[in-house]
Amino acid sequence: MYNAQEQFAEFNKTNVAQATKFAALSLENAEKLVKFNLAATKAAIAQSVEGAQAASSVKDVQDLLALRTKLAEAQVQHAMGYSRHLYEIATEAQAGYSALAEEVFAVYTKGMASWVDKASKSAPAGSDAAINAFKSTIAATTAAFDQFQKASKQVVNLADANVRRAAATATKTVKGRKAA
Repeated sequence: MYNAQEQFAEFNKTNVAQATKFAALSLENAEKLVKFNLAATKAAIAQSVEGAQAASSVKDVQDLLALRTKLAEAQVQHAMGYSRHLYEIATEAQAGYSALAEEVFAVYTKGMASWVDKASKSAPAGSDAAINAFKSTIAATTAAFDQFQKASKQVVNLADANVRRAAATATKTVKGRKAA
């Protein structure tokens, strides 16, 4: 026999489990970002100290100009590395959130299908049209979500390729300046 209260309680347990996974994923990504930013800050401070020490040992204008160019190139390389790594962290986080969204939607769809099946067994005679409408809605929603996921993955892949191409071009430009 269909028991709506049991199914509602199960639905709530599933929601709490999904919310817990989302919170854990969010904290994990925040922790990665904080660690990365702390490491980047330490590197920037070390680079500044190194630059200050090098500037204190400059003896003439020619050395000063050469040092200035060297430090500027190092800062550009550092900024590009920072941006690249930050992008990787964001891409990894986005992949985790997408996987979680797919999982949540699959659980939701399965739960709705189960609910419709159980409800249809205890539904009054003549409610076949309404039950079939629910089933059609679930199927259409699932198909739409699948198409949305495919389109989102294509956009992410295209953006990723463009960012990597731009980073490679910027790296070549900086290296070309060093050679000149």
